[in-house]
Amino acid sequence: MIILKYAIYPLMVSLIYCQSALSQSSTSLEELTKQVNLLQKKLELVEKEQNANVTSITTEASKKNLKLTPQKNEVRVYATVRPTFGYIDENNEKTWDVRDALSHTGFKATSYFKEDWSAVVHGEWGIDLSNNGDFGKARQVYVALNSPMGSIGIGKQRPTQYLFIAEYVDIFNHSNSPFSYDPESIFFVDNLITYKLNTGNITWMLASQFDGSEGDNNSDLTNIGISYDKEAFHTAFTYLNQDHNVEGVKEGEDEIFAGSLAYEFSNSLYLAIGYQNKNYQRKTEPDSRDGHTIDLSASYKLTKIFKLKLGVFDFSDGDNSTQSRDFNGYNTTLEWLPSSSLRFHIEYLHREFDYYDDFSSISIGFRYDFSLETKY
Repeated sequence: MIILKYAIYPLMVSLIYCQSALSQSSTSLEELTKQVNLLQKKLELVEKEQNANVTSITTEASKKNLKLTPQKNEVRVYATVRPTFGYIDENNEKTWDVRDALSHTGFKATSYFKEDWSAVVHGEWGIDLSNNGDFGKARQVYVALNSPMGSIGIGKQRPTQYLFIAEYVDIFNHSNSPFSYDPESIFFVDNLITYKLNTGNITWMLASQFDGSEGDNNSDLTNIGISYDKEAFHTAFTYLNQDHNVEGVKEGEDEIFAGSLAYEFSNSLYLAIGYQNKNYQRKTEPDSRDGHTIDLSASYKLTKIFKLKLGVFDFSDGDNSTQSRDFNGYNTTLEWLPSSSLRFHIEYLHREFDYYDDFSSISIGFRYDFSLETKY
């Protein structure tokens, strides 16, 4: 545009001069200057209009190209190391021991290949600090497809029961937390297919296990649930039906109806409760029974770096004989959080059994979280 401007200037001057000569008029220098200035202003207006058109075309092209270009892929690598050391009174035996509060490591990769569509691969393995620091069993290994119509996952995953019920009371630094949910409930399930759909504040989830080496040839576990979450409030209801297999042969079913409720108040007080009603359905009537689990968890931030946690729990397997593992108990924890990735705690835990020796422990623990995320 600048080259065009300077090429036209001499031509304009020549035309004006020739016209003046032919007409034999005595055009003054002042009039000639006015004409040149007028033409210059017109050229500047044309230049601005053309630049605006070019910018508009470029912007529109960029928008179209952005829709066609896949979004960035993401990979996150993480680890959490959670050793504990404590005094344990169990089965009338008092010991000092180093244990592990579910240390683990893993990665999660997400690939965006279409607007609102993505694929996920997630792998996570335990680290057993109480046993030479060896890598333990796989916790999660699955692939998932996310779309506007919901998410589908296949592999070893968290079931509905944990995500909707147990997760909200699982706030303690202990491998057996939640303490009532832990003995007979599910945390991770292999050979699992899941479907999850978010509709505003409501989440629907269906999970089903298909393990051809166990039980019959049909589904070995079905777990459905609905969750309502809005800001600091959560409530959910679930249904679980799971085959009870003995040496690979189906001998009955376990049926569970459960509910959870959680809320975090503006003063940093957090309260949560998880309840399960479990029906043990067996082929022989004397072995059929009803049990339950109740976990109540609370936490309160004393200061910016200190937090107090309390828990009360009650477990019943429905067995009225002296073989019953029924217990209840409580625990309390004081945490020091010097940074977002560091946590130190001291905990007291007590479990009182109906027919077995009681359990109690006092322990200190350290937790270090590491996470690294990259996009490409």
